[in-house]
Amino acid sequence: MSLAPRAVLVHRTTEYEELLARHGTHGQAAFFLTSRGRSIEEVARRHERTRQALSDVAAAVPLQWRQSRVERQDLDRFLFAPEDVVVVVGQDGLVANAAKYLCGQPVVGIDTDPGRNPGVLVRHRPADAAALLRAAVAPGGAVDELTMVEAVADDTQRLLALNEIYLGPPGHQTARYRLGPDDSPAESQASSGVLVGTGTGATGWLRSLWQERRSPLALPAPTDSRLLWFVREAWPSPVTGTSLVSGELGRGQGLRLTVESDRVVVFGDGMEADALELTWGQTVRLGISPTSLRLAG
Repeated sequence: MSLAPRAVLVHRTTEYEELLARHGTHGQAAFFLTSRGRSIEEVARRHERTRQALSDVAAAVPLQWRQSRVERQDLDRFLFAPEDVVVVVGQDGLVANAAKYLCGQPVVGIDTDPGRNPGVLVRHRPADAAALLRAAVAPGGAVDELTMVEAVADDTQRLLALNEIYLGPPGHQTARYRLGPDDSPAESQASSGVLVGTGTGATGWLRSLWQERRSPLALPAPTDSRLLWFVREAWPSPVTGTSLVSGELGRGQGLRLTVESDRVVVFGDGMEADALELTWGQTVRLGISPTSLRLAG
């Protein structure tokens, strides 16, 4: 007998809650913001909109379903199950934060602050939640399969990301490594890091590098099976080159990096706290993940 679906509501602590945790009371938080030229009223209103959205979405979950909640900072300790329907209640970035911990579960994005969020990934309003949850488990439900990027190290460590994966030095040092596509000779490089991004990430960090380089490569769309990669600030020297500083990866293609310094960190979608750490001689391969994010349209 199969289990009933479980709705997992993913959310994050609001700015108002963070202020109360730091300052203790509403009054103290208000004084702190006033001293910096801000008002607590708007912060409190956004908090109330978020709490109301969570309440409305929770009430929309069918009675026969199970239900759970997970806060952003606990995602790396939460066990998602195959029968889950993941409901992200918050900002676009929260969808990316959750994506790396999923394996094919459908995702519904609920925008808690329309007009303030771009709404690229949180596409729906709380009032739509009931219909979206039913559609998510219906046969042939409409979802967009968003391409994800993965990094797999030679010690089997694996990292997924929806927007981009960054490999580079901790802090502001220079990373030294050998870099090259699967089918080409590698080049020794010294740089501030390497970024490999998807079509979903093409509205953020990846786009800024693409524009800065005036790259002739076409930015991918979120559902395209293509990645773009760029080396940041490659340094030419007698022993390091700059001939491999950008490129494109299709499905089945990979970019390999072999570490030639004491420490390189690898993290996805800005979550530095959940990073892989590689040391001298280790190799990591980057490419399109076989797992995609199944986002309700």
